[in-house]
Amino acid sequence: QVQVVESGGGLMQAGGSLRLSCAASGSIFAISAMGWYRQAPGKQRELVAVIFNGDSTDYADSAKGRFTISRDNAKKMVYLQMNSLKPEDTAVYYCTMRSFGTDYWGKGTLVTVSS
Repeated sequence: QVQVVESGGGLMQAGGSLRLSCAASGSIFAISAMGWYRQAPGKQRELVAVIFNGDSTDYADSAKGRFTISRDNAKKMVYLQMNSLKPEDTAVYYCTMRSFGTDYWGKGTLVTVSS
């Protein structure tokens, strides 16, 4: 069984920084992509950032220049460094990991940014 668990969310003032972490455990191997999505109240889930094998990355326009995604393959972990946070970054942030065509999701961590 595969578990994906996020951590690092919380309450932050606008302009501050947070670092989200996500760890996978269980029978998950050869993770080809790791990503972060978010879902704000009343909105659809959207991609924030993704990192592939070889460390190529892709970011939502809203995240470019402020967020940085990184991964540690040996630890099966992915991170999201979020700087210059804005109130519109308030959302539940979900981690996902892809292995052999299957996407595994965490339950999310809440990030709240106050103005």
